[in-house]
Formats: sequence, C-alpha cells, structure tokens
Amino acid sequence: MKILLIGNGAREHAIAEALKKSPKCSALLVYASAVNPGIRDLAAVYHVGALNDAQAIQAFADENKADFAVVGPENPLADGVVDVLSMVGIPSASPTKQMAQVESSKSFTRDLLAKHNVPGGPEFKVFTSADGMMEFASKLGEIVVKADGLKGGKGVQVMGDHFETLEEGVLIAKDYAEKDGKVVIEEKFIGQEFSLMSFVDGEHVVDMPVIQDHKRAFEDDKGPNTGGMGTYSYPENLPFLTEKDLEEAHEINVKTVEALKEEFGEGYKGVLYGGFIATKNGVRLIEYNVRFGDPEAMNVFSLLESDFVDVCQAIIKGNLDELEIRFTKKATVCKYAVPEGYPTNPVKGETIKISDLPDGVNQFYAAVNEKDGQLIMTGSRAVAFVGVADEIEKAEALAQQAVEGVKGPIFYRKDIGTRALIQKRVEMMKSLRD
Repeated sequence: MKILLIGNGAREHAIAEALKKSPKCSALLVYASAVNPGIRDLAAVYHVGALNDAQAIQAFADENKADFAVVGPENPLADGVVDVLSMVGIPSASPTKQMAQVESSKSFTRDLLAKHNVPGGPEFKVFTSADGMMEFASKLGEIVVKADGLKGGKGVQVMGDHFETLEEGVLIAKDYAEKDGKVVIEEKFIGQEFSLMSFVDGEHVVDMPVIQDHKRAFEDDKGPNTGGMGTYSYPENLPFLTEKDLEEAHEINVKTVEALKEEFGEGYKGVLYGGFIATKNGVRLIEYNVRFGDPEAMNVFSLLESDFVDVCQAIIKGNLDELEIRFTKKATVCKYAVPEGYPTNPVKGETIKISDLPDGVNQFYAAVNEKDGQLIMTGSRAVAFVGVADEIEKAEALAQQAVEGVKGPIFYRKDIGTRALIQKRVEMMKSLRD
C-alpha cells in the first residue's frame, strides 16, 4: 500500500518508522511543512507545503494514489484534512474535523462530556464575556483558565503555576474571551498527571501503555511549559497509579467515544489521547487530544510489536476487536535535546552533532534540518532519544547516555525517568490518598 503521512516532527518520525516496518507499506508518501531528515530518508515521495492547505494535501494524495492517510499534528485535523481526503476516496486512520473538536475546542469538550454524563470532569463554566467570571472563580477558590482554541499546548493557565491570584486569573480569562469569543474557567485538580492514549475504530477502544510526560523546561518541574521535555513508561502500570486509576481512565475514554457517536451519529476513528490526573477522589480528565502525543508517541512506537499498518486498517474498517495489539513489556524513557533558550528564546541555525547511540536507544529527529551533511537546529525541540530496557533504571541510563552525546548549544532534563523524581510522584500520591 501507498500510505500518506502528514507532518514532520519527532512524533511523525516515529510513525514513519512504524509504517515503513510493515511489509504491507510499498511506499511512504510524506506531506510536511519542513524537511525532517529522518522521515525524508524513509519516504518514497517527500513534499514540503503548508499543513493548513487541505486542498494541496488532497491534490498530493490523489496524484500519488495514496491508499490511506495518517495525520500527525492537530492543526490539519482541526482544519478538516481528513474530510477533504475522503472526498477523493482516501480514508484516514485519524478523526474528522467534527470529531477533532474534542481537542480544538475546550468548551465543546466540557459541554459534550457534561451533557452525556461522562465521569471525571471538573466543575466548570464557559464564558463569552467577563460577566460573572469573578463570582464563579471565587466560588471555586483555585482555578484553571483555558483558551477555547488550539494554542500549541500553551493555552492553559493554572493558578499557583502561571498566576497567583483570582484577579490575575480573571484578567487572563477576559483576554482569552476577547480573542477567541469563549473561555473556560474550571476547578484546579491536585494530583499526578498521566497520558492514556487509545486506538479507536468508532466503537472499540484499545489502550496503549500508560505514560507520564514532563512539560516544564527545567529539572524538578521548574521553568516555563514546553511541548514536552520527555516521558517514561513502565513494563506495567506507573508506580503512583492503581489498577483502579487505569480502569477509570479507560472508562472515561470509552464513554467519550460513546458520547461522540450519540452526538454526531457516527463513530470516532483514530487516536484518542486522554490527559488525566490521579487525585484523592479518583481519576479526572484534564483535556483530550485527537492524535498521538509528542513525546508519548516515541515511547509507544518503541514498544509496539504489532504491524502498525494492520492497526490503521482496523481503525478505518472498524474491526479493532479482531486484532490482537501487542506491546513489548519493557520500560521506556524519552529525553529531548532542545536548543539553548527554549522555549522562550531558542537559538536557531546552530549545528549539533550526535554521537554513536548505545544499543537499546531509538533516535527521532524533530526541529532539525540537514545542510552539507550537518544537522542544523531550527528553533524548537531538536532530537528525542528513547531508552528501552527491562527496568526503568536501565532505560533511563540509556536515554541519558544518548542525550549526553549531543554536541552543540543544547540542554535537556537529566531527571526524567530517575528513581528520585519518580519517588516524589509516588510519595505525593500516597500523601493525597492517606
């Protein structure tokens, strides 16, 4: 089959490798917004264009006779690229524009889940103006302010992290309401966050390994939010979660899929990625994404044993229940090398050099280009390294060894996947639950 992949980050590099591994993939067709050397080397055809130009993507797919598509980033999904491809008979293992609202509109998701009695939601209110904001915020005590639309992972402001007083929070909410027409104010949850991504074929929901992401730029969860500095997973559950936590998160994903089908009369197809938080009162949903997480995709694809083309076909055909999806029972630790100054003022155009990788490490290119045989950073997260081993300590040591081998003006978080940091998570949840 000729398979179209849309996107050019490290997440898409991981997807590209998984697709190319399949004997069923005769040609990988890539439509990207920039050159990713890792993906380019796997592609039969690599085209650079605007990811928000659905018509150009449709023409590229049609001309190259794509059999189906996989969409990496959220923006083309929110713009309806899946719908446009379906007009020329090209199906996608990714959701339609209607379904993508689960990520592209925070107010849509909260209203949908409340309407269909999906558990795990916060107390919240959608505002179109400043009227009543302070009154509602005062009632909640501690708040989170969410911009309604896509903000590249930077549209969520949390009291205590991003602002200190209710007055500051309400000012942020007013600004978002003026820009987007809508804003969500909701209660703040206290606990530990985790990612549970599921493959969905419209009806059946199959979970991937549970993962924890690290958004803050610096060690010990300090500094500004980023796209994600790294992630880790265990062979089984994360040590600060119970089996009941995982069951509750799975159930929220299942109920959300049912709610979407009830709402729109058709099923959600693709990846449903729940950003959850374990609290003393059970699991709560922070937000949904409608595609693989980045870095979470790298952990998952480092463990996936099943043929990913088979998984995509089952999503499209609606028969995931007939496919046994297998993941290796190992630990993974992903660490990103990012340019100095990231995320607020990153250096650009600087050269980096990657040392030989130790066995057990997978490498994925992100915001890098290649010129005269050299890797050049373009300003965002540069390269991700995933250590895979039987124990988390070994996986962390492998990832650390790999990221330490990058020469150039970069930094990374040394603490991701370490026993000390994970133990802090365990102790925090223990104190919450006691």
